[in-house]
Amino acid sequence: MRDRPDPDLLCGGRCNSDAIGGPLGHRHGRSMAPGRCCGRGPLSRKVEDYLEAILCVAREKGYARTSDVAKELSVSPSSVVEMFQKLGHMGLVTYRRYEGVTLTPEGRSIAEVIAFRHETLKGFLSLIGVSERVSEEDACFMEHELHNETIEQVRGLVEYLERSPSFKAEFEAFLKTREFKQDR
Repeated sequence: MRDRPDPDLLCGGRCNSDAIGGPLGHRHGRSMAPGRCCGRGPLSRKVEDYLEAILCVAREKGYARTSDVAKELSVSPSSVVEMFQKLGHMGLVTYRRYEGVTLTPEGRSIAEVIAFRHETLKGFLSLIGVSERVSEEDACFMEHELHNETIEQVRGLVEYLERSPSFKAEFEAFLKTREFKQDR
């Protein structure tokens, strides 16, 4: 798993507002420390998904073109162009027609947090035996909704369980019998 990005630095610390309403972790009445809100309101799930997709494609290919992001998200290229333009106006990407898109530093920060949340949740779901397809779908849903504190605790659990040599065998045995067998 990747290093932890700082979810509190998504706006680069530019905003002096202590109002609720910035990207990730301060929605649904959850507040962040003053100065940590981006001031533009919460990002939509769709915007977050596009930023994550751009990051994933760019990590794989070194760049992100319209067709690559369209394939990643299973949407039409025209939808991607429209969103690239919107993200450009928001200052999250640099979009050049026919060349593709690059994340701005702010866009990259947000995308890194989203990807970290996704990888953490998918890792957890995989550890508990959820299929690849379902863990991918559920991680995509949950990455937008869970509080940063919850993500950090899940991450700690995942790291602990990945280092526990007996966990996987014990858990698989438990799932088969639904009985807890403790070594004595």
